[in-house]
Amino acid sequence: MTGLEPTETTTFDMRLGRTVANRGMKRILFSITYPDRLVHPLHRRLVAESSVERAELLMWSPTEDATTLLWCDGDRAATERVVSGIDSLVSCQFVPETDGTYAFLRQDGYEFPTAVLDVIADSRVIFLPPVTFFDDGSVRCETVGEAAALSAFYEALSELGSVSIERVCDFERRHSPSRLSSRQRAALETAVSVGYYERPRDGSVADVADALGCATSTAGELIRKAEAAVIEAYVERD
Repeated sequence: MTGLEPTETTTFDMRLGRTVANRGMKRILFSITYPDRLVHPLHRRLVAESSVERAELLMWSPTEDATTLLWCDGDRAATERVVSGIDSLVSCQFVPETDGTYAFLRQDGYEFPTAVLDVIADSRVIFLPPVTFFDDGSVRCETVGEAAALSAFYEALSELGSVSIERVCDFERRHSPSRLSSRQRAALETAVSVGYYERPRDGSVADVADALGCATSTAGELIRKAEAAVIEAYVERD
């Protein structure tokens, strides 16, 4: 997928709702900052909580009881303080991890302002998780849809707050198949197992070669080609 800057109106014109060079399904990453009256209570608590910089809404149910899975980049205590801003909370369960805390939440309502919910309900786009709330007050979300529908969604959001377009790219329903050969995959897996990618590095190319039963030069070449294939695939997807 090829990313396009939002200023490239010759390729993608959001205000006119058309793609000049290439029509079809698009993915757009939006960043929105709402006025205070439209800020979700959880987001308001996050901005006030110095120990949490972002919260990611990972999954949500289409039901009225608003079952959601949230992740915060803070510890359990900080995450509990953020979640305490939700008046509609019925129950919650916290699962601490090394890099943050998961929160499984049940609410009797989503608590988003009616104006925001109306825009979402009237849109003809799909939201890709996560929806990310940042401590600077902004919200980042990625949507998929036909160009005209995305343009209409952009216009509707712009009436509610300050909207910027972080990224535009074509939507693909599946990723390209892996370019790794079986030997390259084996080399990468072995490199991981011997500590080649640890910091500080515990293993060497020679260790990979010994495990694979090949020459050191061969192991080094397999690793380099495998790394190149993985990075190329990653850049194309993003």
